[in-house]
Formats: sequence, C-alpha cells, structure tokens
Amino acid sequence: MPRTDPLKNIRIVLCETSHPGNIGAAARAMKTMGLTKLHLVQPQRFPDPEANWRAARATDVLDKAKVHETLDAALHGVGLSVACSARTREIAVPQSGVREVAARAIAVARSQSVALVFGNETFGLTTEQVNKCGVLATIPANPRYPSLNLAAAVQVFAYELRTAAQENDAPTLEPRLAPHEDVERFYAHLETLMTEVGFLNPEHPKKLMPRLRRLFARARLEPEEINILRGIIKALSRSNR
Repeated sequence: MPRTDPLKNIRIVLCETSHPGNIGAAARAMKTMGLTKLHLVQPQRFPDPEANWRAARATDVLDKAKVHETLDAALHGVGLSVACSARTREIAVPQSGVREVAARAIAVARSQSVALVFGNETFGLTTEQVNKCGVLATIPANPRYPSLNLAAAVQVFAYELRTAAQENDAPTLEPRLAPHEDVERFYAHLETLMTEVGFLNPEHPKKLMPRLRRLFARARLEPEEINILRGIIKALSRSNR
C-alpha cells in the first residue's frame, strides 16, 4: 500500500493579506518545500500581476489557490488548525514551538487535512482568529525583534514541516480528530445552552468562551467525543424547559 504524503494534506491559509506580492512570495516559499494548497481569506488584491511576479515559477500554486470570505470556510474539513503568530496571548489555545507543532501536524496530515493560518502583514492574527484554531505556534525569534515578513514566516514553517515529514520514517497515526466545522457547532451549541441557563451573560461574557476553547483544544476532541458532548447538551437543554 503506497505511503501517504502528508505534505499533500497541508494547506497554508493567509488571512486578509494586504499586499499581493506577499501572496506570491508565500506561494514560492510553499513550493520549495513541497506544499501546494494555498487558501486566502479576504485578500485585498488577488489575483494580481505582482503576485505572479513574486511567485516566480510557483504560479501553479497561485492558479489553484482558493479564496474564502471567512476563516471558517477556509478551515472546513480540517482536523488540526495551527495559528502561526509571533505574539503570545493572555488567553488562547495551547501554545507550542514551530518544530513541535510541525511534527504533530505531519502525524495528523497522514490521515486528514491540516491548516497553518497566518494573519495580516501589519496586525497579524486577531484573538478571534487564533481561537478558531487548535494550537498557537511561534517561531523562536529574537525577542527584541520577533516580527518576520509573511513569506519568511511561511518559509520557516514549511521547512519544519518538510523536515518532520522526512525524519519520520516509521510514522504513527494520531487518532482522527473532529473536523473544524463540527467543533465550531459544538461551541455554538454550548454557548447557547449556557446563555439559556443563565451561566453566561452575552452582554458581559468576559473570557468564558476563550477559556473553554482552550480547555477543549487541549483535549484534541475526536468525532465520537463531539457527538457525546452535543448529546449531553441536548439532554440538558430539554431538561431545562
């Protein structure tokens, strides 16, 4: 039976990219490491001749790029999503270094889709975008100047992914994880129930949902576990009426 190439199951997601040249440079960085799936969330200018120029001989990656209106759409069907950011967050999903995350991403990508999510060149990822992901990954850069150019950051992550894929000659598959859209439906269902019973005040939510997202992200929920949790929520909702 042929071995699955995990790099074919990995998508790079660029959110609200302002400069088309950075999209092209990111496509070039991807192709040098064997990544071909590029997803764009509300790019300001794409397609654009400058993107093609900066991509050099990686225009085939641009030609197949998918454009989405929302991050949720870009993450549809993904088992593991990684928020790639130089900034740590007070309350966010679990955080790891790029090398550790790359090894885990390759293990998951042997059986299902994985996404690495990058933010806008100026503002990076928003807290909401980070919390849509299952893990936050950072590059151990100079703490006095940790900001990398978007394409450079993509290159570092892509290199670590390729290295992890080549070093893992006897891979062990991770348990199949619940897809992004099922996890998001669970969070919406849970938030609705907590509001109904008065545990969550939507006008003053504080940081309850981000904390719960972090808690469940650590659990690495599987499809059967999502079904159990949603069944519990349905039963509790019925008993509250």
